[in-house]
Amino acid sequence: MTEILSSAQMRAIEAAQIESGAVSGLELMERAGRGVVDSLRAHWPDSPLRAVILCGPGNNGGDGYVVARMLTELGWKVRLWAPIAPTTPDAVANAQRWAALGRTEAELDPACLSGSLVVDALFGTGLTRPVGAQFWKALEFAQQAKAPIVAIDILSGICADTGQIRSEGGYLSRGADLTITFQAAKLGHVLLPGGAMTGALRIVDIGLEEPLGDLCRGPSGAHVAHAVARPPVAQLAKQSGHKFDYGHALVLSGGVGRGGGARLAARAALRIGAGLVTLCCPPAALIENAARLDAVMLRRVADAGALVRALDDPRVTALCIGPGLGLGARESALVAAALHSKRPIVLDADALTLIAQDRGLRALVHEACVLTPHAGEFARLWPELGHTSLSKLDATLRAAEDIGGVVLLKGADTVIARPDGFPKIHAALRERAVPWLATAGAGDVLAGLITGLLARGIPPSEAASIGTWLHAEAACLFGPGLVADDLPDIVPDVLRRLGA
Repeated sequence: MTEILSSAQMRAIEAAQIESGAVSGLELMERAGRGVVDSLRAHWPDSPLRAVILCGPGNNGGDGYVVARMLTELGWKVRLWAPIAPTTPDAVANAQRWAALGRTEAELDPACLSGSLVVDALFGTGLTRPVGAQFWKALEFAQQAKAPIVAIDILSGICADTGQIRSEGGYLSRGADLTITFQAAKLGHVLLPGGAMTGALRIVDIGLEEPLGDLCRGPSGAHVAHAVARPPVAQLAKQSGHKFDYGHALVLSGGVGRGGGARLAARAALRIGAGLVTLCCPPAALIENAARLDAVMLRRVADAGALVRALDDPRVTALCIGPGLGLGARESALVAAALHSKRPIVLDADALTLIAQDRGLRALVHEACVLTPHAGEFARLWPELGHTSLSKLDATLRAAEDIGGVVLLKGADTVIARPDGFPKIHAALRERAVPWLATAGAGDVLAGLITGLLARGIPPSEAASIGTWLHAEAACLFGPGLVADDLPDIVPDVLRRLGA
């Protein structure tokens, strides 16, 4: 399942099922507790059969009472700390069930944490204000005691909608060891910094697939986020045909000594399967680029007029403009000419800066454009979105709607949105963490991958998603020591592993 839900979306799904009579809140809590118990036993098959459950006053605490009861029935030694009495009907009911088996402690003895699994059922996705120190300190005591921490739904203190930490007086230095959530991942599991504090993530099916599907198909489905998934082989494989059947990409380059980024993008576009790729550069830079390129073709483009003439060829199917381009009048005119062509375009690096500086250029952006800003470039393009409490997801959605093109906001938690919504998130976290992508030129390769996919006729949002996945997969495959030059050359191995 690839949906990534907000807390409100998850609550709406649960409420609809309960109101329909298909299931009760108590039954959902029972299913959740059973899923937690099964998951933690699978994750730690040789656990010491000791647990400390930390319960809050809401339904997350109710899940904790269920877990405490079930583990006790399995023969575990369980202690339960609840500094605040339960306040929701289902949590009250399960606290009463627990009371028949064990005692609820109002004071936490840190000594009891050592040698136990610690289950965080304090606040979960129901967090509405910063967590007080007495609560997150309990988790800190567990870490100091070297006790594994299991978070139910989400680690208490992380906002389930933004991934931001919401706590008073500090917070944990490390996250959970295991997070167990229900039916679908939540935004706070994949948006930073929460995504980095989640630990291993397990998603437990509690029988809500049908209403979840209804949400994604309904009017609000345009704003249900999905995880960027492994691309289908059919979109990447080649059949017999002519090179022009797979498109012709133009990559615009800067002047002498500034062609590295464009060369990286051009090689990536060719590796991902564009039939032809031409690097367009000023005449003075032709020899420099010729010395570094063979399969990539070259064309003199001294000014916007020369680019317009190049675009007279209808076989040109996509452009990449920005890497190493420069910020002068020539470059601004090149961006304008590229946008006027209405071809699919990747706008990166210097092109984004030029658009941020010029309202006229900004107005030319169209729905076949893919903008690939990092956080600094995004702030220059949309300063009003960088100084709000918006999540990265919501900021990207608003930016795409404002600019009228696809926006790909880069990071370990890359967010991609179309002008009409339909956001996707690629979380390069946990088993897909690729910190070595933090290297000069890696973004130019991503721009080239997306350009090559656009040249092949893949729609902008899909090209952005597939390019992001391939970019991270290539880095995963190469591993530490990666530099940007390595990325295009590892793409064939990625494609072979996909079966393309």
